[in-house]
Order: sequence, then C-alpha cells, then structure tokens
Amino acid sequence: MKIVIAALAVIATAWGPSTVAGQEAAIAPQPTSIEGAHTHVYKSIDGIDLRLHVFSPPDHLASMKRPAIVFFFGGGWTRGTVEQFVPQSQHLAERGMVAIVADYRVFARHKTTPFEAMTDARSAIRWVRSHAPELGIDPARIAASGGSSGGHIALSAAVFDRFDDPREDRSVSAKPNALVLFNPAVDTSSAPTFAARTPGRGQEGSPFHHLDATLPPTVILHGTSDAIVPYVSVERFCAKAKELGRRCEVVGYEGAEHGFFNPPNADGKWYRQTVLEMDRFLASIGYLSNADTR
Repeated sequence: MKIVIAALAVIATAWGPSTVAGQEAAIAPQPTSIEGAHTHVYKSIDGIDLRLHVFSPPDHLASMKRPAIVFFFGGGWTRGTVEQFVPQSQHLAERGMVAIVADYRVFARHKTTPFEAMTDARSAIRWVRSHAPELGIDPARIAASGGSSGGHIALSAAVFDRFDDPREDRSVSAKPNALVLFNPAVDTSSAPTFAARTPGRGQEGSPFHHLDATLPPTVILHGTSDAIVPYVSVERFCAKAKELGRRCEVVGYEGAEHGFFNPPNADGKWYRQTVLEMDRFLASIGYLSNADTR
C-alpha cells in the first residue's frame, strides 16, 4: 500500500463551537484543482461553484464501469478542506476504483447550515451517477464516505430521501450504494454545533433517528477514545441497523481520538490501518478484486 502524506488543514471538531461567541475566522477558499485529478463543477448556487475532483485508475477508460466512491471532508459543518481524503482517494484509484473528493457549503465560507451541506452531498452523488457513462463509473456501485461532519452528510444521503436541491432531477437517485465512515456524527439530536446553526432541528437532521431498512452496507471506523463523537453512539447506530436486518460494522481503534485517521496522526499508523480496513470492506462487497494486506 502506497502511503501518501498530504498537507492537511486542521480539522475542527464536529460537535463543539469552533470559535468564541460564534465568530468564525476567515478561512482559505477551496482549491479549484488538485494535482492528479480531473475537476468538474457539479453545482452552482448563489454565485458559488462547487467542485469535485476525480482520481481515476492509471488505465481507466470512459467505456469502463468501475465502482466509485465520493469523499466528504470533516470540519463541523463549519470549515475543512476538500483535500482531506486525497491520500485515501489516491490509494483507491491505484487499486482500481474511481475515487472522488467533493466540496460542499460550510458556515465559515458560505454562512450556511448543516442542511445545505446535506443537500450538497446529495447533489454530488446525483451528479456522479448522472455522469457515470462519461466518468467510466458503474451507477449501481457508488459508495459515499466522509469524516465527522463529512461522514454525517454521506450517511444522510443514504438515510434521508429529502433535502434535495429542487432544481435537480429526482429521478436520478442520490442514495449511495455503500458507506465507509470515519468517526461520523450519526446522532445530531444533541450536537452543539448543529443546534447552534439550526436551533430545534437536531433530531430532524439525525440519521440515527431516521434509520430504516434501506441502509446500504456500512462500515464505521472509530476511535474508542473519541470525545467529540462518542464511540457508544456508533455502536448504538449499528446495533439499530442490525436489528433492521442491515449490514453495519463498527471497527474500533483502541485509544484513538477524533480525527485519528488523518495521515499526520501517530506517524500515519491509524491512517494505514484504516485504509486497509476500508480496502477490506470494499473488497467484501465486490468493489475491489481482493483486499490489500500490505
């Protein structure tokens, strides 16, 4: 497994307020291109162009129908960098998948709420599916992934059948076919940042409270010492999913804290372990030919 260590912005906590008195410091704009990826504008809204960056296998052709995965960065629905999951995307492209990192609206850049972020995640997945022929993607094998709040919006795209952009063609599904989630916020009913941005709507946007028997195969990679998104919350989520007859796995990392999976942490130990677990899961559902054990 090739380890690619990218320069990553500091990821804000998913639940706690990120600055004093609700004031958000200015943050850098997202890049308009990323080396090694093909870039597309998947949505323009309120003068904002939202881009996704596509990493394809070296021998990829548009005539192919490869499985794909769309990654959403973390940052408490407030900030974050679209480059967060570039290393994971590069790994999966080398392994034969089309891997995509997607931008979406966040409070510090766009003064939006988590619900706009949820809408953008659905827009990104719908755009990828509708452009599957030109991207060389199998529209029936599109996974979604993300970390923390990015995991929340990836999961929300699977759980909710609403929060769509009214301009889009809803005949094209925005639901992912599989989920790979890194310390995701699965229950926003008591999340302080969610409550601050959307008073009284925490349960409305909570995947746990709306989970049903349509959840696609899911793996959650989570640190047991996560003080931001408690480990028990994802255990509870998967227990409920299993009661509904769905496949949901929690892989715990002893002593790991929130954001543990990012390459700089623990000299890359958690990154390497979570990439191998992601690889194993994707192989188990037929998205990769075999699991990488390096």
